[in-house]
Amino acid sequence: MLEPKVNVRQGRLLLDKYFSGESIDYRQIISLFLPILVDQAFVVGLNVVNTAMISSSGVAAISAVNMIDSLNIFLISVFIAVSTGGTVVVAQYKGSGNELMVSKAAAGAVSSVSLMAFAIGLFGIVFHAPLLHLLFGAASPEVMANARTYLIGSSLSYLGIAVMEAVCGALRGIGRTRVSLVLSLIMNFSYVLLNFVFINGLHMGVFGMTIAINTSRYLAAACSLIYLFRLDSSLRVKIRDLLALNWTMIKRIMFIGLPFAAEQMFFNGGKILTQIFIVSLGTYAIATNAISSSLAGVMQIPANALSLTLITVVGQCMGSRNTKDARKFVKSFLWLSSASFLLMALLIFPVFHPLVSLFHPPEEIVRDIFIVFLINSIAQIPLWSVSFITPSALRAAGDSKFTSIVSMLSMWLFRVVLGYILGIVLNMGIIGVWLAMNCEWGVRGFIFLRRFLGEKWVQHKVI
Repeated sequence: MLEPKVNVRQGRLLLDKYFSGESIDYRQIISLFLPILVDQAFVVGLNVVNTAMISSSGVAAISAVNMIDSLNIFLISVFIAVSTGGTVVVAQYKGSGNELMVSKAAAGAVSSVSLMAFAIGLFGIVFHAPLLHLLFGAASPEVMANARTYLIGSSLSYLGIAVMEAVCGALRGIGRTRVSLVLSLIMNFSYVLLNFVFINGLHMGVFGMTIAINTSRYLAAACSLIYLFRLDSSLRVKIRDLLALNWTMIKRIMFIGLPFAAEQMFFNGGKILTQIFIVSLGTYAIATNAISSSLAGVMQIPANALSLTLITVVGQCMGSRNTKDARKFVKSFLWLSSASFLLMALLIFPVFHPLVSLFHPPEEIVRDIFIVFLINSIAQIPLWSVSFITPSALRAAGDSKFTSIVSMLSMWLFRVVLGYILGIVLNMGIIGVWLAMNCEWGVRGFIFLRRFLGEKWVQHKVI
C-alpha cells in the first residue's frame, strides 16, 4: 500500500527538482502546459481530419490545398511572429509585476497584429494570379483552379485568425492558457463541422473549405474580442486602447516580433521553394508530402506545446531577471521534448497503416509515405528539440536577432540547396527533400545549443 505513495512522492520530488524555481514552480508550469497541449492536439488532429476530408475530393484537391497551405503558412507566420513578440513583452511585464504595462502591451499586440494581417490579406487577394503563376506554374490546370479558389478564400480569413492569435498570445503571456484553449477549440471545431457540411455533405470541395475557414476564423475573432472587452479580469483592455496606438509599446513588441517575422518569411519562403521542387515532381509527390506533413504534425504535438509554454516560462524568468531559473527550465524542456518524440513514435507506428488510410492515398505512394515518416521520426528524437525549443527560449529572453539570422541562413544554405541537390539533382525525389530538412535541423540545433551555453542571450533587455 505504501508503494504508490512512495512513487507519487518521488515523482513530485523530480518535478520539483527539474521544473520548479524561484520564478515559477512545476504546478504553474503544468497549468500552463496542459491547455496548450490539448490545444495543439486538437489543432493537429482536426487538421488531419480536414486533410482526410478534402482528400475525398480527389488528388487534385489535396494537392491544391497543400500547395496553398505552404503559401498560407508563409503569409500568416508574419503576424503570428508579431503576436509572439506580444507574448514575450506581456510575459516579461507580468514577471516584473507591472500590471499597467501588461494591459498596454496586450492592446499594442492586438492592434499591430490586426493591421499587419489586414495588409497581408489584401496583398494575397490582389496579387493571387501572379503569385500562383510564379510559384506553382508547373501544376496541372485542375490543381491550379482549386489553388486559386483556396488562396483568395484564405486571404479573406487572415484578419480573423490574426485577432484571435493576438488575444491568445497576450493571454499566454500572463499564464491564462485555458482561455486561449477555449478560443482555439471554438475556431477549430467549427471549422471541422463546417468542412463536414460543405465538403462531405454538399460536395462543394475546395470552395466549401474556403467558406468554412472564413466562418470559423471570424467566429473565433468575435469570441476573442467579446472575452477581452466583457469577460477578462486580468488584461483590462478597452476598445479605446486598441484604437489609440501606443507607438512606444508597439516598438517593444516589434523588437521581438519583426526579427522573428523576417525569420519566418525567409524560413517559410524556403519551404515554398522546396514546395516548388515537389510540384515539379508531380501530383503524387505533392500528395505524399501533404500526408507526410500531417503525420509529422501529429508527432510534434507535445514538443510544440512545450515550445509555446517555454516562451511564457522564460519570459517571466527574464522579467524578474532570474537567469538561473531560465537556464534550468530550458535544459529540462529539451530533455522532456526529446522524450516526447520517442513516446509518440511508439504510439503511432503500430497504427501507421490505419492512420494513412484516412487520407485515401493511391497505393503507389504508401511506401514512400512510410519511408519519409520513418526517417523523420528517427531524426526528430535528437534533432528537433535543440532546433526549435532552444530558439523559443532565446527569443523569450530578447535574443531575437541572432535566432532569426541563424534560422534564415540554415534554411537557405542547407534545407533549400541540399533539398534541391538530393531531391532533384540526385533524383531521390520527396525522400531527398525530407532528408535535407532533417540535416538542417542538426546544423541550426548545434548553433543554438552553443548560444544557449554562452552568456550573450541573457544580456538583452526587452522592458
